Amino acid sequence: MTETPSDTLLRRILRDAKSFACIGVSPNPVRPSHYVARYLKLKGYRVVPVNPVHAGSELFGERVLGDLSEIEGGVDVIDIFRRPEAVPAIVEAALAMEPRPKVIWMQIGVTHPEAAARAEAEGLTVIQNRCPKIEYQRLFGELRMGGFATGVISSKL
Repeated sequence: MTETPSDTLLRRILRDAKSFACIGVSPNPVRPSHYVARYLKLKGYRVVPVNPVHAGSELFGERVLGDLSEIEGGVDVIDIFRRPEAVPAIVEAALAMEPRPKVIWMQIGVTHPEAAARAEAEGLTVIQNRCPKIEYQRLFGELRMGGFATGVISSKL
């Protein structure tokens, strides 16, 4: 998706998705990939960690996989924590999955217009340069404690 995704689209993805494959997730708890994946797990999503360097170890109660092709049963969202030049190969691997994921989500700082266009041409939704943790917190009223104006009214009378 080349334009800015609507809040409606982001909210729908985050509400409907049940599982995320986090590509490039780190076991280091100070790395963004680690705390984003951990947050998604705490929110009830199935999180499949994918990182060939750490394949076989355990993270978030799941075995770390070396490649998308090792995922059994599919996932809804491919969440990419890799450099932009790695995105085309990840998109191709996602397109080869059965069942296919519904969404390719590139983290903050990650964009690849050509790979995004390829995924969209195959019917996948693509989000670029966004973080599902930040979007979840913003759209579902969790940023209020930090003083952010989310536009979400969370008080109940």
